[in-house]
Amino acid sequence: MGAVACPGQGTTRVAIVIRRLLLVLLGGTLGTAARLAIALLIPDSAAGFPLATLIVNAFGALLIGVLAARVQALSELRIFFGTGVLGGFTTYSALAVGTVELWTDAPFVAASYALASLAVGVGAAVLGERLGRRRPR
Repeated sequence: MGAVACPGQGTTRVAIVIRRLLLVLLGGTLGTAARLAIALLIPDSAAGFPLATLIVNAFGALLIGVLAARVQALSELRIFFGTGVLGGFTTYSALAVGTVELWTDAPFVAASYALASLAVGVGAAVLGERLGRRRPR
């Protein structure tokens, strides 16, 4: 025997899922556009070092840390800003591609970039989480 469904419960659940998907869609669009704007303002170095990607990912990790400390996990605010805006703003794929592109001419720089990106990102997220913690009054 299957579970007994309450009338309207499925419709409400679907509406919540659609609303959250739309929040991620809108936020992701804004975050991706912001990332592109920064990439256009801060071009790669002459050696091909993807400085904009490093800056975007570090700043995004800091903001994600603050958001994680301040906003409840499944709230619409966190879904919009965390998954949407900051998910679109930060980019693992650009980190990976930048590393591969650097590898051909400068494998040491590529490895350093990948490791620095990871270390800076984790450090920024930890700092953001600490900055975002509510302080006792």
